[in-house]
Amino acid sequence: MRFGLVFAEAANGLRRNATMVISVVLVTFVSLTFVGTAALLQLQIAQMRGYWYDRAQVAVYLCTSVSTAAGCVDGEATPEQKDAVEAQLNSDTLDPFIDEYYFEDRDQAYANFQEQFAGTPAADYVTPDVLNETFWVNLTDPSQSDVIAESLAGMAGVEQVVDQRRYLDQIFNVLNAASYTAVAIAAIMLVAAALLIATTIRLSAFSRSKELGIMRLVGASNRFIQTPFVLEGVFAGLIGSLLAGGAVVAIVYFFVQGYLADALSFTFVDVGDALLVVPLLVGVGVLLAAVSAAIAIRRYLRV
Repeated sequence: MRFGLVFAEAANGLRRNATMVISVVLVTFVSLTFVGTAALLQLQIAQMRGYWYDRAQVAVYLCTSVSTAAGCVDGEATPEQKDAVEAQLNSDTLDPFIDEYYFEDRDQAYANFQEQFAGTPAADYVTPDVLNETFWVNLTDPSQSDVIAESLAGMAGVEQVVDQRRYLDQIFNVLNAASYTAVAIAAIMLVAAALLIATTIRLSAFSRSKELGIMRLVGASNRFIQTPFVLEGVFAGLIGSLLAGGAVVAIVYFFVQGYLADALSFTFVDVGDALLVVPLLVGVGVLLAAVSAAIAIRRYLRV
């Protein structure tokens, strides 16, 4: 195959259909940026899950004077009831499941509350007597929190036993929903990109219909005729995917690491994670363009 002639034909087609090629590049860029964002969001969720699940605690809230739970019929937890809960935490039954625990009295709970909600109306109205004294329990295996709940939930003086992972699950569900939304939008945009690529290739072939007829008459093979059109689609897909990769890296560098990481003091995906996503975007963009272009030109030549 005469590669010089093939590439010349591809370049000629790109020049003739520059407007459509730019459209393909832009649609591919936008759709793959959504794909990259969804992939990074899944990486972020995995990092958060691994980081916070290992640090999630079980909170054993003791009764206050205003508690209405079944175990609080006698009002505020007595010193004897607190000792009973601590003895249960130290028992041979629960000891293998517990890494460590500590007790937070009402004054400590109030100080933490004031620090967390400083400047809000709640900080002015909440008093120490309405806050629970709490045993905070770190587990050797956070997935076995049900053992702690079953052992302590029914004890006198215990208002409730709360696994912090259930709050994390709510956050992760929201992030997953955002990720799936990005994937859905990306899928729609990729379909649009595929259709646009096919349309561009068919228009390019139609504008060179006389040349294609001459090629057939002189015995040019179908592969020789089709390859320039496939290269046109691959070029547009490659440029769009590279732009999407650059956008994803820029988002992580300037927004995630440059703003969010400093503002929230939290672990986020970094540029290294973004660079791992770039080959995926390039592969998807090139493959989509090649398949769409090949199908379009084959259908056109059969007409």
